[in-house]
Amino acid sequence: MSKRILYGTIISNKSSKTVMVSVLRVTRDKLYKKVIRRCKKYNVHNPYTGEFCNLYKEGDSVKIQECRPISSTKKWIVFKEGMH
Repeated sequence: MSKRILYGTIISNKSSKTVMVSVLRVTRDKLYKKVIRRCKKYNVHNPYTGEFCNLYKEGDSVKIQECRPISSTKKWIVFKEGMH
């Protein structure tokens, strides 16, 4: 079974080994057919962090991949930098 991959933007990198990623999706309302923008925040594991540096900054576009549960809130890992 393949793991889900989502594209998003980093909105916070203040935690150690964790970044918060906002994923935007666009859907159409079933009844009124209006285009709706939905946003969801994910706590994402960031293994690429050193003692004095953090590879990802706020505003960076990243690709995240589903993985095993690392903690109670982290079930995603930073997969690659860049959109599409």
